[in-house]
Amino acid sequence: MTPADKDDTPSDSLRKAALDYHQFPRPGKLEIRATKPLANGRDLSRAYSPGVAEACLEIKKDPATARDYTTRGNLVGVVTNGTAVLGLGNIGALASKPVMEGKAVLFKKFANIDCFDIELNEPDPVKLAEIVCALEPTFGAINLEDIKAPDCFIVEKICRERMNIPVFHDDQHGTAIVVGAGITNALRIAKKDFADVKVVSTGGGAAGIACLNMLIKLGVQRKNVFLCDLQGLVYKGRELDMTDQKAEYAQGDQPRTLLDVIDGADVFLGLSGPGVLTPDMVAKMAEVPIIFALANPNPEIDPDAARAVNPRAIIATGRSDFPNQVNNVLCFPFIFRGALDAGATTINDEMKIACIEGIAAMARATTSAEAAAAYKGEHLTFGPEYLIPKPFDPRLMGVVASAVAQAACDTGVATRPIADMDAYKRQLDASVFKSAFIMRPVFEAARTASRRIVFAEGEDERVLRAAQAIMEETTEEPILIGRPEVIAARCERAGLDIRPDVDFKIVNPENDPRYRDYWGTYHEIMARQGVTPDLARAIMRTNTTAIGAVMVHRGEADSLICGTFGQYLWHRNYIQQILGNETLHPVAALSLMILETGNLFIADTQVHEEPTPEQIAETVIGAARHIRRFGVEPKIALCSHSQFGNMDSNSGRRMRAAMDILHSQPRDFSFEGEMHIDSALDVELRNRIFPGAHLDGAANCLVFANADAASGVRNILKMKGNALEVGPILMGMGNRAHIVTPSITARGLLNMSAIAGTPVSHYE
Repeated sequence: MTPADKDDTPSDSLRKAALDYHQFPRPGKLEIRATKPLANGRDLSRAYSPGVAEACLEIKKDPATARDYTTRGNLVGVVTNGTAVLGLGNIGALASKPVMEGKAVLFKKFANIDCFDIELNEPDPVKLAEIVCALEPTFGAINLEDIKAPDCFIVEKICRERMNIPVFHDDQHGTAIVVGAGITNALRIAKKDFADVKVVSTGGGAAGIACLNMLIKLGVQRKNVFLCDLQGLVYKGRELDMTDQKAEYAQGDQPRTLLDVIDGADVFLGLSGPGVLTPDMVAKMAEVPIIFALANPNPEIDPDAARAVNPRAIIATGRSDFPNQVNNVLCFPFIFRGALDAGATTINDEMKIACIEGIAAMARATTSAEAAAAYKGEHLTFGPEYLIPKPFDPRLMGVVASAVAQAACDTGVATRPIADMDAYKRQLDASVFKSAFIMRPVFEAARTASRRIVFAEGEDERVLRAAQAIMEETTEEPILIGRPEVIAARCERAGLDIRPDVDFKIVNPENDPRYRDYWGTYHEIMARQGVTPDLARAIMRTNTTAIGAVMVHRGEADSLICGTFGQYLWHRNYIQQILGNETLHPVAALSLMILETGNLFIADTQVHEEPTPEQIAETVIGAARHIRRFGVEPKIALCSHSQFGNMDSNSGRRMRAAMDILHSQPRDFSFEGEMHIDSALDVELRNRIFPGAHLDGAANCLVFANADAASGVRNILKMKGNALEVGPILMGMGNRAHIVTPSITARGLLNMSAIAGTPVSHYE
């Protein structure tokens, strides 16, 4: 083994980690789960005989209803014969299975598409195509994968001609789409047009040919394309190592080398092998060369070596440890999502170009907070080192899939045209942003008024990202407390378009003309509580929560959001001091927990450690009012270790007393207690224990007798139930202040701004 070979060999620890990942806790990366209950004889009779016959007969009568009664409309077959697997070559169908399982995992993760991976021992492309065509009743679409060239062209052509569902060879078209998006943005940076550039490409395989075909569709002139392979330039009359696909890009009638044709090239597109493009060749390229060196694991030229020759070079590779990774996962989940939802019979060029435009536009937009969190430390701002968005940007689903579906509708290949594309995009967004659906009524209410929201921790990157989102998605006006130079620097570092005192107002604790007014107001409020003028001045220089509360008190802001760091009760103390009065006081903290199985409100997680019966009743009343803000009818359970009087515990006594208070007046919502959590959520159990319970259905809000229990349930749901929290919502303050927790995300802050931005009249 040569030293180079040693360098290319993965370390034992990395190899073991990869194998362990595939083997434990159970072999493979996929499982099949039932989507319907199968708990008793009734379920069995519906799932199988005799009930299943009804679905069969409906599909026989109208084949289109297979989408309604089976998984077919959301099921993709990932099919290969293992003849060209990654950079491993012809390793066979069985050895390719881990890759195909991985492909299915990506479909599910990024687009919620179900997959079966199918590995076939069939080297003959015509026979392989016949097998795939016979699978049409099973699948809504077919993803061909890792089939060697030129066989892949034959297989895809036959399948596309004979099948009435989308057939997409991802190695060709997925790569071509992401390359098209990357080069679209690279040309924008280089201030060049497709029609004017000279393209030199190495590699005449499936991906290389597909990329060139796509560049032609995007406007590159065929006369400006020079294709080279191991035999040199593809030219007319060449016989060695030629295919019909290569022949379409023949240039001239004389043999030439890559070095001969690279002179003045604007774009180098490499899908070949390491070391193909030399520094001397880079020096001969255009002034701002665009180099897509996509060979894996080692590119045609090391990006550092290319930049050493020309620092202005714009470079992409297929590797994740360099900027601008060309990764097909940016494309295939979303193009299939749009195609399936529109009932497309094929994936045509217009759909592919729509995908390119959507991906390219995403890179030019401000990076999402979720992508920034997933790629912490990377500079995700559009430019030479950020041409392509990151796969974990959740906005890709809505932007790209809806663009593809629209193109399918526009070109007449959609069998289920989408009438309301805006609603469809919102539906897609809701599938990746778990809070989107339930937050919709809150955002709609917030749009009825332009409220000023002051953020106490304005220098926090999460707050900055939330502020940008607020300005893009709402009518609210963010006000940030912080040092302007710090805010400006962090906005730029995060790739945000917003700037202080240009796009939003700020309050600078170190130097603000309102300082005298602010400390004077605070001293006036607190003079009889031991606060001296000197202390008031010090607090207004250092305590951003107090500053924000004073702004709300003075009418310079409508609501305060604080708590991205620090202890909840510390923040609450200043809010209560400054904004509390006879009618406004913290009642309780209400958290909405968004779960895969439904939504659940939890209270009181923060305000009262051991609430009195009066405070519990006040919490229940406030929770009912706030739950309705989300368009949900409240069903509230008062939870305790005691259940319907079976224990004489402290929590049970307080809950029973709270029930008496609640029953003392007519209420327009459903509540019951005291009870265990399982009785609150399990209707059958509750009816068995207490048949006369005054609660219709499962509870959607749990109110606890102490903060430890409420906070514990909240955190268990977050950590073990994968729940997304909206809140905590501080009830009782007339929407004038909310205290979040340090674990909140930028999207969580956006959600809280919508809650804070709702006029009081909407929920009081």
